[in-house]
Amino acid sequence: MQKNSFTEGAILPKLLKFMLPVLFAMFLQSLYGAVDLLVVGQFATEADTSAVSTGSQIIMTITNLLVSFSMGITVAVGQKIGQKNPEEAAETIGTGLIIFAIAGVVFTVVSVVGADMLAKIMQAPKEAFELTKSYIAVCGAGFVIITAYNLLGSIFRGLGDSKTPLIAVGIACVFNIIGDLLFVAVFHLGATGAAAATVMAQLISVIISFFIIRKTELPFEFNKTHLRLKKKVAKTIFRIGTPIALQDLLVGISFLVMLAIVNQLGVTASAGVGVAEKVCAFIMLVPAAFMQSMSAFVAQNHGAGKTDRAVKALKSGIAVSVVFGVLMFYITFFHGDLLAGIFTNKPDAAASGWDYLKAYAIDCLLTCFLFCFIGFYNGMEKTGFVMIQGIAGAFLVRIPVAFIMRIVGGGSLFLIGLATPCSTVIQIILCSLYYPFATKGKKLQKDC
Repeated sequence: MQKNSFTEGAILPKLLKFMLPVLFAMFLQSLYGAVDLLVVGQFATEADTSAVSTGSQIIMTITNLLVSFSMGITVAVGQKIGQKNPEEAAETIGTGLIIFAIAGVVFTVVSVVGADMLAKIMQAPKEAFELTKSYIAVCGAGFVIITAYNLLGSIFRGLGDSKTPLIAVGIACVFNIIGDLLFVAVFHLGATGAAAATVMAQLISVIISFFIIRKTELPFEFNKTHLRLKKKVAKTIFRIGTPIALQDLLVGISFLVMLAIVNQLGVTASAGVGVAEKVCAFIMLVPAAFMQSMSAFVAQNHGAGKTDRAVKALKSGIAVSVVFGVLMFYITFFHGDLLAGIFTNKPDAAASGWDYLKAYAIDCLLTCFLFCFIGFYNGMEKTGFVMIQGIAGAFLVRIPVAFIMRIVGGGSLFLIGLATPCSTVIQIILCSLYYPFATKGKKLQKDC
């Protein structure tokens, strides 16, 4: 337990030591998702590319809902570790496993049965409609596996262990590449093959990860008696995780609305935005890694009553993240055509992707502030505020601006994409205004 404790020692070295495996894991996760589009873009049709673009956005939205809710486990476990209470940490994990097993089954049914409806809601282009529906259904059939795969990472990050999730993602990434090349490049199964490769890779990863976990020394004893749905523990998980999940769901829906707006412009624009979204997953890696790491780091210190230490971690995270934000802005804004060209050999789709990416380049300068703030507030259990600021940005800014730009922008994907940095600016303002209220007990804790 002492090895994974964030409550003592130099802040920045410990934060970076924890963050770097998270960053590398997220890189592999992004590569994992990008390989589908990369292989499909090179060996299948533009309709397949559009289908993977739209279908993966839907699956990612549902997956992010589960991952966001699992933050309730990450934070709750982190607090118990900070309080030196390993038995309750084990009970939290056991209750969380049961909750997520049920959730996995529910989302499997929703995705498989509702694949046609989801494709219609997303206004998938006519040429790509059946392919989109197939991608959603195949991925949806494996949602129990996808749930287990993502839950394992959340639990271990709460324990202060970011290396085990890295191993799991690495395994999945390797097998996903193999599956994509086999199903898409060799068997020519297009979008459906890409979906099958995703599920297969995560199944193999989960199986291997369980064998690794059995040989891993945990900071507490975990056995079958802990696999119970304890009411008090479940309330804590829901209290922390529900606002985060609701916020991420509604934010995800706002991005789905933006994609639906773009889909009205045709299959080329749809494919271009799909390419841009995959590139975006890479250029946002550093702030996203700090957000996850910040939540675990702050949760332990908040549980130990060391708010001043949590605040220092926030400032350190922002300082490091800003440097990378400036670098990603330059590369994406001025050389986005090269980045988009990696994922498609269709010149029109690559050009559309670069146009959209220029807006994301601007967002790179902003998310280094916003994501660190969100991770900090999650760890401080201020998840209600996280939900409010996220919903405000999505529905008061992002969607209205996207609709307006669709009408007055002449089909410019750059102008539609500007809805995202506009939303981020508002969210940063809200986070800054809330900061004094979230840290008002800081001085008292230091004096004590």
